[in-house]
Amino acid sequence: MYIILLGAPGAGKGTQAEILSKELGLTHVSTGDLFREAQAKGTELGLLAKSYMEKGALVPDEVTVRMILERIAAADCAQGCILDGFPRTLGQARALDEALLSLGKQIDRVLYIKVPSDELLRRLSGRWLCRKCQTPYHTITNPPRVAGRCDRCDGELYQRADDTLETAQKRLEVYFAQTMPLMGYYTEAGKLVEVDGNQAIQKVAEDSLAVLR
Repeated sequence: MYIILLGAPGAGKGTQAEILSKELGLTHVSTGDLFREAQAKGTELGLLAKSYMEKGALVPDEVTVRMILERIAAADCAQGCILDGFPRTLGQARALDEALLSLGKQIDRVLYIKVPSDELLRRLSGRWLCRKCQTPYHTITNPPRVAGRCDRCDGELYQRADDTLETAQKRLEVYFAQTMPLMGYYTEAGKLVEVDGNQAIQKVAEDSLAVLR
């Protein structure tokens, strides 16, 4: 079963993908994780992706598509996977459909996690990470006990360039301008289902599983 999770930055796709992957026994494939791994290794693709991500812009289709297709060709995706953060454009969606069709496969369901714009900005601009252990924090929903320090290892907390308020606003503008057309594409294909993402994490997961099973 091949599932796509759609939703603006901050909608909780990554959190829901982790829950759904365990419940459904499917591999979670995150474009964000793939890009960050490539950046950490200093690959050409990784450095190129970083230059776009830091500006809140989408990574070019040819870069993203090549990285994703290589990933879903791995053995752990043979029976399906949950795609988190891909596709983001119609071009990516069509490239994915063509690639899967050549393998005799297809996208089975597209889950759209809907969250109001003001809530998305609140979530995005308050995220901080520990430099040592990468534990995530949020100034409103999950603040550290001591400002600027990690509860686990006392490491320094920092905010990624793509998590500042200015960049968060840009990311949402890019998302709604370039990604929303996917809604029509998958609705026309009869594969899109919508879930209210402005709820408790577990409730979103329960609603998601209900429409996927």
